[in-house]
Amino acid sequence: MEKIIECVPNFSEGRDKRVIEAIVHAAASMPGAYVLHTDSGEAANRTVVTFAGEPEAVAEAAFRAVKTAAERIDMRRQTGEHPRIGATDVLPLVPVRGVSLAECAGLARRLAERVGGELGIPVYCYEAAASAPYRKGLESCRRGEYEGLRAKLEDPAWRPDFGPAVWNESVARTGASVIGARNFLGAVNFNLAPTDDRAGDLAVAKAIAKEIRAASGSDWSLPGVKAIGWWIGEYGFAQVSTNLTDMRATGLAQAYGAVSAAARRYGRSVTGTEAIGLLPQWALDDAGRCFGDSGDGATAAAIRGLGLDTMRSQGRVFDPDEKIVERVLAAKMTRKVPR
Repeated sequence: MEKIIECVPNFSEGRDKRVIEAIVHAAASMPGAYVLHTDSGEAANRTVVTFAGEPEAVAEAAFRAVKTAAERIDMRRQTGEHPRIGATDVLPLVPVRGVSLAECAGLARRLAERVGGELGIPVYCYEAAASAPYRKGLESCRRGEYEGLRAKLEDPAWRPDFGPAVWNESVARTGASVIGARNFLGAVNFNLAPTDDRAGDLAVAKAIAKEIRAASGSDWSLPGVKAIGWWIGEYGFAQVSTNLTDMRATGLAQAYGAVSAAARRYGRSVTGTEAIGLLPQWALDDAGRCFGDSGDGATAAAIRGLGLDTMRSQGRVFDPDEKIVERVLAAKMTRKVPR
């Protein structure tokens, strides 16, 4: 393939395996689109699916996945720890090779128009596909979440870019979607060592998240970082959950160091890192250099230094051949099996 893009939609279902499998199957059913990874969380009640391939094939695979999610997920009954506004909560297109961010943005807007028109889902376009500066941030488009969507649709400033601007039975079921284009984003959660004070652990996670997020303007804020603190019941500890939206500005090692330093200020410690979805090879290489290895062992050094392989007892194993996007895509394309 001369042109490759990645799509990383987040669906508001992390518990019902039949629903998750149906969504993944829908994406994989499109020739030329390769499903690389699926990551589900019960407490978050959320699944992140990563697929890549030729731009038009990926866009069609995305539409099929969104359609299936709309048919299978009822937002009126959905609950979970993760913020969300709809069944397909957010869907970014990401340039990988031979495609510009601007081209991905144009494709994202065409996909959003189709989702709004054919599926009757309100769609907000964000990041590079945003129609106005105040809509660029995901957190702005998702503010109020599903519970506040009815009022949001009544606000002229928040009329959807595509799809219905009225609350009806269909919208009540599907919620809205946020579709756009962005560069690689690192979704990583930093684990706090549990103590006997669960409420205190959660409060510390939230305090750290507030300090380090770029929007806070604090002495410890990190460029390009979005963060929240939460308690994950299935793991038994609190996490500082982050989106590293510009890993050239704040990489994996820098974020880990900042969260660890903040945890120490609160008398806590970081025990490891959970990577959600896939990471690009260069991000691991950069982290490995920070941990003292700039050669062939950089990936292994990053895994050790970040504690990416410390959650085996929780069933979370960081296998580079399954978690690094270039390796997974190369393997899939070599086998020529688009699923």
